[in-house]
Amino acid sequence: MTKKDIEFLDVLSLRGPNMWTYRPVLEAWVDIGDLEDCPSNTIPGFYERLSSWLPSLVEHRCSYGEPGGFLRRVKEGTWPAHILEHVTLELQNLAGLPGGFGKARETPQRGVYKVVVRAWQEQVTRTALAGARDLVMAAIEDRPFDVQGLVDELRDMVDSLCLGPSTASIVDAADDRDIPSIRLSEGNLVQLGYGAAMRRIWTAETDRTSAIAETISRDKDLTKSLLASCGVPVPEGRMVDSADDAWEAAQDIGLPVVVKPYDGNHGRGVFIDLATRADVAAAYPVALDEGSGVIVERSLPGTEHRLLVVGGRMVAATRGDFVAVTGDGHCSIRDLIGAQINSDPRRGTTEDHPLNFIRLDSSARMEIARQGFTPDDVPPEGRTVVIQRCGNHAFDVTDEVHPETAELAALAARVVGLDIAGIDLVVEDISRPLVEQRGAIVEVNAGPSLLMHLKPGIGKPRPVGKAIVDNLFPGAESGRIPIVGVTGSHGKTMVARLVARLLHLSGKHVGLACSDGGFLDRRRVDRGDCANWAAAHRLLLNRAVEAAVCENGARAILGQGLAYDRCQVGVVTNVDAADLPREFHIDEPEKLFSALRTQVDVVLPGGAAVLNAGDAMVAEMASLCDGEVVFFGVDPDLAVLAEHRTRGGRAVLARSGIIVLATGRDEVTLTRLAAIPLTRNAAPAFQVENVLAAVGAAWALGISPELIRAGIETFELN
Repeated sequence: MTKKDIEFLDVLSLRGPNMWTYRPVLEAWVDIGDLEDCPSNTIPGFYERLSSWLPSLVEHRCSYGEPGGFLRRVKEGTWPAHILEHVTLELQNLAGLPGGFGKARETPQRGVYKVVVRAWQEQVTRTALAGARDLVMAAIEDRPFDVQGLVDELRDMVDSLCLGPSTASIVDAADDRDIPSIRLSEGNLVQLGYGAAMRRIWTAETDRTSAIAETISRDKDLTKSLLASCGVPVPEGRMVDSADDAWEAAQDIGLPVVVKPYDGNHGRGVFIDLATRADVAAAYPVALDEGSGVIVERSLPGTEHRLLVVGGRMVAATRGDFVAVTGDGHCSIRDLIGAQINSDPRRGTTEDHPLNFIRLDSSARMEIARQGFTPDDVPPEGRTVVIQRCGNHAFDVTDEVHPETAELAALAARVVGLDIAGIDLVVEDISRPLVEQRGAIVEVNAGPSLLMHLKPGIGKPRPVGKAIVDNLFPGAESGRIPIVGVTGSHGKTMVARLVARLLHLSGKHVGLACSDGGFLDRRRVDRGDCANWAAAHRLLLNRAVEAAVCENGARAILGQGLAYDRCQVGVVTNVDAADLPREFHIDEPEKLFSALRTQVDVVLPGGAAVLNAGDAMVAEMASLCDGEVVFFGVDPDLAVLAEHRTRGGRAVLARSGIIVLATGRDEVTLTRLAAIPLTRNAAPAFQVENVLAAVGAAWALGISPELIRAGIETFELN
């Protein structure tokens, strides 16, 4: 019986650095059965169907390093697993996610491949992978396939599951500074940094955004009072409790006036330039529906502007404008809105659109009625009909803002107490001081939209995500805590526990995830096997953790990936050819080497790899490290140690029963092996290696030799 099909045997989610790449990926184990004997050039019409369904595959440069390279491979002959990889990546790309990394590799089992693809969002990538399988099979079997339907499904998933553009701009800016990020919910709650060095954001709010300040900003009357007390110009006005009271307030203030909800947002229910009792009375109930109270205030001459303040500094500004249609003598106002306004590609319902669709809500209907029309009327040719008088912030004016006005906006944010604030002001000329032209600040908003600054309709985008990250992590702050990762075939747990002990003695609150359980300082908080991604991940979410030690066996790296993107110290104890994780198709030491080297690959440039000089395969990893290499060895005469020391490198040695710290030709005696509980009484060589590895890690972390000596001489398992 033959089977010409693509079957998924398993799909592994590698959520962190892995043997393939630094980034999260899905690793699909696929069985192509008898398709192993059917490369693409032997399938009639396959190339034509695939290239017509996904013409953008021409951009894939595979194999030949030039556009069209992959399709050339398809024409010349390649296998379904390789095609599945590229189709998955392209489907993600068409859905709005960059294609990214991909690999397809044979396993020792005939017809079984590992297909690895970048997973920007796991659910989206799983759906793309499954859809790619169906598409490839349809092309093989000459069946119709709804490519656009699949792409639309993926786009909907991207819109609902991936970070919005505002949050993504902050995360991307953090990534540019090598600050790690962890998404904490299905929404836009994100942790930047690890452990005690973390900060949290929720779009344009941070863990520094005061709840009291946010409450004040929602109370527009209180906000105006506080601003006025600090000399910030605000429009005269007051709260009202009825339409009649609104008209009395309007007469006291002087016409025209603005009627708006006192705790609304996004410009909803705001009416400006009202000059008659009928207009004020009509606006009152609409404004009340949008909030829990209504304010009447003086109408200011000029245009509404939004200034974004981050960390006490204005970083971006936009100008609003009226939204209007122009009559053509044939179409109704309703139809003109669709043809002249909502047809603008910048308008839409997703966060990718800087402008919203204009709706004929009660506010718009009232505005149209004030001009003597209904939505279904046909205005005369050339007649301008205003639909919306506020909002529509599409014009970047950052470079035009007068310095005094920028300082007033920053002062307003400080008065309210917001670290990030959207300051709304009305002024005729933003390039002149506010006070010269009867301008005023009308609102201070918490959690302001960033999209208008990231994608203005007119003008250049502003790096507001970077401004937020730089405010959260000033100067050289990296959001990182010392992380020590320990891998190898044997000895990992002992090394991890000893390193955690030494870090704790140095004064840090330490989290440890190892095979013996999970620990916070010396307290065991989990008695299960915690040498895995989930346990290490929990440490990085804990604000109390000032340093983390994570044991990562080969099976954890192969099946889950590392929980952290980079580490300060990576320790590799040994590579045992007799202990191969064959269930992951690792059937030779070289493949195990490829998995364990991941721990060295992620060492930071300012960090160190601590490697066993007595294990030839481990010693080979030295060239892979971006940082320093510290060797350890029970044989001080090894050639690799001599060469390393000749170059001024550091090493931890055991010589004549003594632990020696060597830097180049210089040596410092640390202690006697007999003084250490783990290595006294003729302890086996592997236990000596474990102690040397831990000493090397502590030394690389900057812990003093005196403290290291005290730690290893008093360490006993409990």
